[in-house]
Amino acid sequence: MKLLQYRILLWKEAEDRYTVIIPTLPNCVTFGGTIEEAIEVYLEDLTDRGEEIPTEEDTLEYTLTVETYT
Repeated sequence: MKLLQYRILLWKEAEDRYTVIIPTLPNCVTFGGTIEEAIEVYLEDLTDRGEEIPTEEDTLEYTLTVETYT
């Protein structure tokens, strides 16, 4: 077994409902009792389809500040 680590972005939409984006896992649309379980289901699906599981080894992360005139 290999442990993989992913950066996630999430925000609360409504009571007990969250939107989650995992930038390294494109088109990740899944469900589960926990975030970890949902990701596991997605990764199992990739494996079942013979696709490579992406990693974040080459991911660069930046925070950008922009000025607005509104």
